[in-house]
Amino acid sequence: MREGYNVWLIFILFAIAALVGLTLAIVVFRGRLPPVAGAVLHGALAVSALALLFIAVLAQGARGAAFWALICLTLAALGGLTLAFRFHARRQALPKGFVAGHAALAVVGLVLLLVKLI
Repeated sequence: MREGYNVWLIFILFAIAALVGLTLAIVVFRGRLPPVAGAVLHGALAVSALALLFIAVLAQGARGAAFWALICLTLAALGGLTLAFRFHARRQALPKGFVAGHAALAVVGLVLLLVKLI
């Protein structure tokens, strides 16, 4: 994967999604259900960035950090979808351990993507 503005854009989209996710996690760890609008924004940003990363990795045949970032962020996205549809959509409390695991995978993926960029 070539370093350039497109990869930085992907990183920035993921970083913004992470910041929104952090605010949602704070709400969850305070024992409340996060706002739907925040969850939708978080998911839309993350899925957009993931789609762009997938295209970039496939187009360049990237391996190493970019490939593993894609794997981690895809797993985080699957966890996010589970949180959204299994719990949040049913207005059930989100499991804090699951939220922490989702966040941890996403942070590892974001760090791997940053390693690829620098």
